[in-house]
Amino acid sequence: MAPLSTFRAALMVSFSVFLTALLGFGLPALLNAATRLLGLPETSVTECIVVLYAAFVLYVATPRIPRGVVEVKGKAVLITGCDSGFGHALAKHLHKLGFTVFAGCLLKDKNGEGAKELEEFHSDRMKVVQLDVCSEEQVNTAVEYIKGNLQDSERGLWAVVNNAGVSTFGEVEFTSLDTYKQVSEVNLWGTIRVTKAVLPLIRRAKGRVVNLASMYGRMGNVLRSPYCVSKYGVEAFSDCLRYEMKTWGVKVSIVEPGNFIAATGILTRDVVAATATKLWSEAPSGVKEDYGKAHFDRHVASMRSYCSSGQKDVSPVLGDITDAVVSKRPYTRYNPMEPHWWIRVQVMTHLLGAISDLLYF
Repeated sequence: MAPLSTFRAALMVSFSVFLTALLGFGLPALLNAATRLLGLPETSVTECIVVLYAAFVLYVATPRIPRGVVEVKGKAVLITGCDSGFGHALAKHLHKLGFTVFAGCLLKDKNGEGAKELEEFHSDRMKVVQLDVCSEEQVNTAVEYIKGNLQDSERGLWAVVNNAGVSTFGEVEFTSLDTYKQVSEVNLWGTIRVTKAVLPLIRRAKGRVVNLASMYGRMGNVLRSPYCVSKYGVEAFSDCLRYEMKTWGVKVSIVEPGNFIAATGILTRDVVAATATKLWSEAPSGVKEDYGKAHFDRHVASMRSYCSSGQKDVSPVLGDITDAVVSKRPYTRYNPMEPHWWIRVQVMTHLLGAISDLLYF
């Protein structure tokens, strides 16, 4: 493994040097040609480079520009997946800001710790709702409850935050079709199911739909195809919905968190161990022979190590979701992630696949 890592590091350095040289020599030549075409003096090329660089620095370093804030009083928000992780923290955060929060919890009926903690607020503005996003019946029941508990049903529901999600891992040949279906049933179809159910209330309020996707909704990775498939779908659904809702005054935003696995616990070492046992035991004998146990164990070890990685502070995600809910002009996409992940997303979505494949795989 070490020679491969060294090769990739050398490749990254070489690519950086190449990009620097390309910008250093190619950009002035390109700007010279453009200024000649526009009839401008070539002496303005230096100024153009300075302006471009300054714009880049401002884009990266400048804090988010205020775009106006909506009045919170009297507004209600539905959040799915509030048992733990982002959803649980967001329910508390939006309640603190003054929203009425309908916190959808999968384990409310089973006395789940997350649901009990939210119920202990004993607040008229914190309403914990039993909600399995895979159940049509529970979704419809939750919507009827929301309608009956809005301060003013004519004003509708201000926002829905589709946060409920699950994750798993496994190479394609080790992953069953049922696993693909189960992950998408929560992450994709759950998002669509809940959105469709509350959309009339959201339209009435000219409110917000905020969907939690992932950096893996923009790029693929080894071992993560079930998760990537579901999150790519969330991205596509959100884009299509945004186009349709524009005439209704409804804003649709996508939040694409990076690696927050240590903070959310969406994958743990115990889950990895149990999943690995299931993957190997259920794999066809031919697949086991071709891949080999040593290859399989290396990938399992990498997933175990991944479980303790990433950011432990969820505030960047909460801040972006909050902005999508309260800003008068929310962004289409939010990218709360570490710089190296942000760079990787840009490389993998904007450069030729041959280049990004060489750099990362």
